[in-house]
Amino acid sequence: MDKLYVNLGVNSYNIHFTDSFAGLAEGLDDINAPKKLLVVTDTNVKKLYADEVNSILLDAGYDSSVYAFAAGEENKNMDSILGICGACMERGLDRKSMIVALGGGVVGDMAGFAAAIYMRGIDFVQIPTTLLSQSDSSVGGKTGVDFKNGKNILGAFHQPKMVYINVNTLKTLPEREFVSGMGEVIKHGIIRDGEFYGFIKNNSELIRSLDSGTLIKMAKCNCGIKAEVVEQDERENGLRAILNFGHTIGHAAESALNFAVTHGECIGLGMVAATRIAKNRGLVDMAVLRDIEFVLSEYGFRVRMPLPDADIIYGYMQKDKKKADGKLKFVLPKRIGEVIETQDVTKDEIFDAIEYITAPE
Repeated sequence: MDKLYVNLGVNSYNIHFTDSFAGLAEGLDDINAPKKLLVVTDTNVKKLYADEVNSILLDAGYDSSVYAFAAGEENKNMDSILGICGACMERGLDRKSMIVALGGGVVGDMAGFAAAIYMRGIDFVQIPTTLLSQSDSSVGGKTGVDFKNGKNILGAFHQPKMVYINVNTLKTLPEREFVSGMGEVIKHGIIRDGEFYGFIKNNSELIRSLDSGTLIKMAKCNCGIKAEVVEQDERENGLRAILNFGHTIGHAAESALNFAVTHGECIGLGMVAATRIAKNRGLVDMAVLRDIEFVLSEYGFRVRMPLPDADIIYGYMQKDKKKADGKLKFVLPKRIGEVIETQDVTKDEIFDAIEYITAPE
C-alpha cells in the first residue's frame, strides 16, 4: 500500500492508499488498535461494505460489531450522535476501545464527533468510501453535526489514528456523488498546486472511468495538499482557512436549497462565485474564470443553477461560523495554485457573484 504521513506531533497518523480492504487489519495492527471495535456506518454503506469489513476484523481477532444509522444529510444531528453513543454503551466500549468510521463525509463527521465526546474521548479511524470523504473530510480531524440549518455548527477537532482509503469503493458511487467529491479535489488544485490542477484537467477521461491506478495517484496527491495545510494549521487559526475556498457562498446556497443539491455541487458554484469576485477585483483575468468553469463542467458540474433570491442566500451567510468580528471571510484566487483571504468583500460584490451563478428557472 502507498502511505502518506500526516505530521501533527502526538496526533500524527498515516493515510493508506489501496484498491481493496485486504490490508485493513494490518493497518490497525500497525497502530496497536484495541481489540474492542465498533464499526459505525449508515444504512446505505452497510449494505455494500459493512459485512466485508467486519469479517476482516473478526478474522484478524478483533471484537468487532456494526452500528448503522439512517443515511442522509438530514440525519446529521445530535439525535444520531446519541444513537451512536448509545450503541457504544450497549456493545461495551470503554475508554480504550475504538470507533471505525466506514462511509462518506456524514459518517466520518458523526462517528468522529461521537468518538470525541464518548467517555470524554476515544480513538477512531476513518475508512472513507466516497470521493468527497476520501479527498477532504477524512483528513484533518474536523468532526461535527448540523444544527438549526447551519452546517457543522456543533463539533470538535478530533484527529483519527489512521485513514484507510480503498479507491475501488468509488465504483459503487452514484455519478452525482462522484461529481460532488471532485469539487473538493479541484478546489485543492486551485488553492495550492497548479501542477495537480493540470493533472486533473488533463486526465479527466481516466479519472471519470475510475481507473484504479489514476485514482490512487489522485488521492495521494490530493491528500498531500490537504495534509500539508493541516500540518501547518491544525485548528484553522490561519493557513487552513484557504481550504474554505468556495465555501462561504457554497455553504449558504446548500442551506438555502435545504440540502437538495450536494455539498460538492454547491462548493463548485461557490468557487465560480469567488473567482467572479476575484476577476472583478483584478486579481485574476477572465481566462482563469473560464478555465475553472471549463474544468468543473468537464466533471459534470453545473456552473449556473436556479437559486433562491440573493438576499436569502446572504441571510444564510450571516450564520457562517467562520465569521470574525461580524465580517465574512472570503478566499479568492490570485492565480491557479495561489489564493488570498480577505474580509472586505462588500454586499454588492456578493450579490453580483450570486447573480452570476444563478440560472433562470
